[in-house]
Amino acid sequence: MIAESENLIIVPRRHFGRIVGAAVVCLALAAIVRAFAVGQIEWNYVAEFLTVDAIMTGLVNTIVMAILAMLLGITLGVIFAVMRLSANPVLSMTAVSYIWFFRAVPALLQLLLWFNLALVFPTIGIPGLFSFKTVDVMTPFVAALLGLGIQQGAFTAEVVRAGLLSVDSGQYEAAQTLGMTRLKLLRRIIMPQAMRVIVPPIGNEFIGMVKLTSLASVIQFAEILHSAQNIYYANSRVIELLIVAAIWYVVVVTILSLIQGRIEAYYARGVAAPARR
Repeated sequence: MIAESENLIIVPRRHFGRIVGAAVVCLALAAIVRAFAVGQIEWNYVAEFLTVDAIMTGLVNTIVMAILAMLLGITLGVIFAVMRLSANPVLSMTAVSYIWFFRAVPALLQLLLWFNLALVFPTIGIPGLFSFKTVDVMTPFVAALLGLGIQQGAFTAEVVRAGLLSVDSGQYEAAQTLGMTRLKLLRRIIMPQAMRVIVPPIGNEFIGMVKLTSLASVIQFAEILHSAQNIYYANSRVIELLIVAAIWYVVVVTILSLIQGRIEAYYARGVAAPARR
């Protein structure tokens, strides 16, 4: 029996579905490439406007806004995640309400609300000390930062909370036994372990934030899409300028994806990678 089995020929399994799927994908990609190649697109305009000052300024504004909004979002996310896990019902319910409201309202609507805040509050400040006209304070930059950052904080709070809950409860008990304060416990024991869970989704959120800044074009914030729109309103090269904006978004997101991979690898040290099937 053993001799007969050794003479058997192993025939690899045919995956006809995969072959057909790959062929369909290749045909679709070829059709898309051909459409862009023969379409009414003046590629020389794409090359000409790719690095003009207005586009470069919009690119810088996009990156700056994404970084600042994420910093605000992460700060609020950590604060409200800790409040959410607090034994104090007032703090916990405040965090729940914040997360519920700002995750429910669309980001574009939040931007419009912040930008038009002067319609509700003509002035802002502390009575008797100082006050400012809201229309002077709520510039497109400030409205975009508040709208994107506060909305991001609601999503980040849930990510941070999941990371904190992923740490074994014995770690909390051991640190409390040693007499650590809650702040020291989070900073020295819990957060370093929770970062392995928190970093991947935060990285994705940051990449999403870069693209989300394009919503700020509706309140006249001069990010890259708004800059492209201003140019094609003047020369009517709509597709060409939209391609320019898309190219820069792809470049920025590609760089951020590479950085995210390095950061994830750093926090995943000592953890065995799951086996591939």
